[in-house]
Amino acid sequence: MTKVFESSILQTPRLRLEPLTENHAAKMFDGLRDPAAYRHIPEDPPRSLEELAARYRMLANRRSPEGEEAWLNWALIDCNGEPHGYLQATVQLASKEAWIAYFVFASSQRRGYAGEALYALLPALREAYGIQRIHAEIDTRNVASIRLVESLGFEFVEHVRNADEFKGSTSDEFHYSLAGSPRCPPKCRSVDQ
Repeated sequence: MTKVFESSILQTPRLRLEPLTENHAAKMFDGLRDPAAYRHIPEDPPRSLEELAARYRMLANRRSPEGEEAWLNWALIDCNGEPHGYLQATVQLASKEAWIAYFVFASSQRRGYAGEALYALLPALREAYGIQRIHAEIDTRNVASIRLVESLGFEFVEHVRNADEFKGSTSDEFHYSLAGSPRCPPKCRSVDQ
């Protein structure tokens, strides 16, 4: 079941969540180039298409080197074939817990794509892996992400001070957790109606 899920496309009203492969690199590269989109995460834009393709090639294995975690990534592709970002889920197979992350291109932000995609993904993760709890760790300055996970029903767990240091400053994180089913966020509801 999990191997089938890992290679399955998930569908939402506006998006196809396609398992990320090397073939997505060319399509995703331009959207990942905006440095402003990285202000709250300890990553930088890919330096080259070749670097991005190599990263996607490694991630296409969908397992950590030890095999203890599922490393799952989906490209967010609309009905016109345009990319809008990606979702990530790291599943700890033994503990049946998952950590989620998402990246929406600057040109696609504030349109509800991340909420719509997560609303489809979270129940599918639970079913495929028997996930008991889903976690999100968010830079405290990332107000949009905080609002998103709260709209999905995630509950605040912890404020971690000095959680990370990147781009010349120290960041704090809010940790959130979801034990039940996600709520449909407001923009998701408007898409369904």
